[in-house]
Amino acid sequence: MRASDDRLKSKSMSEIFEGLLKALCEKCTGFYGPRLTSLAVYGSVGRKLMNQESDIDFLLVVDPLPNGRYRRVREFEAVERALGADLAEAGDYGIHTELSPVFKTPGEVRQGSPLFLDMVDDARILIDRGGFFQRELNGLRERLARLGARRIWKGNAWYWDLKPDYKIGEEFEI
Repeated sequence: MRASDDRLKSKSMSEIFEGLLKALCEKCTGFYGPRLTSLAVYGSVGRKLMNQESDIDFLLVVDPLPNGRYRRVREFEAVERALGADLAEAGDYGIHTELSPVFKTPGEVRQGSPLFLDMVDDARILIDRGGFFQRELNGLRERLARLGARRIWKGNAWYWDLKPDYKIGEEFEI
């Protein structure tokens, strides 16, 4: 048994990831300040079904953001550097995670994204000024319900049947 395996026993995987999420919230709040609207974690960490290799998938809603993914990632590097010690400590416990951010402005969130289908049931909203992202997810959830949409699980994966009564040539909006 490795030393990291011994340390993992002294702190649960859940505790380690929760500590990382808390640090992520603190660092994002400190860096983005009043520009930060929402932070939501999704994927295996959002569902609390993570393992030692799980990435932390999360959405940052910030206004304003630089134009283009490259500039947004570059801006976020300050947060990632600030989290370096927290990520290294998780590594000492055998948790080898990476941050996987998605950056959106409130206007981009309002335009929608297929990604939000993966968040409608599983996102854990950690920061949400004025309930912005929760309202957006609630609206999507309501639209999906009106269509009769269903998330269909196949093992550990799923797909969406967005309109079970769909007829060829029919148009619909989510």
